[in-house]
Amino acid sequence: MCELLGMSANVPTDICFSFTGLMQRGGNTGPHRDGWGIAFYEGRGCRTFHDPNPSAQSEIALLVQRYAIKSPLVISHIRRANRGRVCLENTHPFSRELWGRNWVFAHNGQLRGVKQLPLGHYRPIGTTDSEHAFCWLLDRIRHRFPKRPRQAGGLWSWVWALAIELNRLGICNFLLSDSTYLYAHCSTQLSWLTRQAPFGEARLMDAELTVDFRAETTPDDIVTVIATRPLTDNESWTVMSPGSLAIFGAGVRLAEFC
Repeated sequence: MCELLGMSANVPTDICFSFTGLMQRGGNTGPHRDGWGIAFYEGRGCRTFHDPNPSAQSEIALLVQRYAIKSPLVISHIRRANRGRVCLENTHPFSRELWGRNWVFAHNGQLRGVKQLPLGHYRPIGTTDSEHAFCWLLDRIRHRFPKRPRQAGGLWSWVWALAIELNRLGICNFLLSDSTYLYAHCSTQLSWLTRQAPFGEARLMDAELTVDFRAETTPDDIVTVIATRPLTDNESWTVMSPGSLAIFGAGVRLAEFC
């Protein structure tokens, strides 16, 4: 199956270190050769890169790795195709507009019968079960909240309820964002790690690279990284419980439903 990578930070931060580890799993240290994508939020704008080629051999991935785009919120995905052919339109993350905001979604797993779920305003461009699930999810959010709710708690609960419905169809690990919050739903496998003062060294599992974050950060920085599998072997990652939904904002875990 696919692998996910997300980041939430309280200041614009580059994800070059974590992305360097993830891209190796796209055809080098892992079998996820069927494309990759990444979305960087900049305010309400969203800068996205997609490539149906393996990330470990992708020139676009090398550009992203070397060009330190700073963002407070990032979602990335490397694909191992099981539903839908290998092509650009089937490459995650997917994006749609709701309430004048870019929503971005990336999924890991298989959802049997998901295309029987009715759609309304949103329609898939590709043929994956993942994009259909995303369109259904946004339709249900749009129906429940025609306008962006003033209090986020009700929206968070509703996203969790929808995640539970999708979970009944199979494996539904996903990352979702509305440009403010990062939703991380664990169906089977998802972990997260928060880096904050006092910072230390981090060492990648999939590449010979170590970074001393004391030299790269300020004492006020808070950065949380979410990944399908831990990317470093010398840090303490939190393994999420199956069926849980965690919401992150500005690098902090704001809520968890389980």
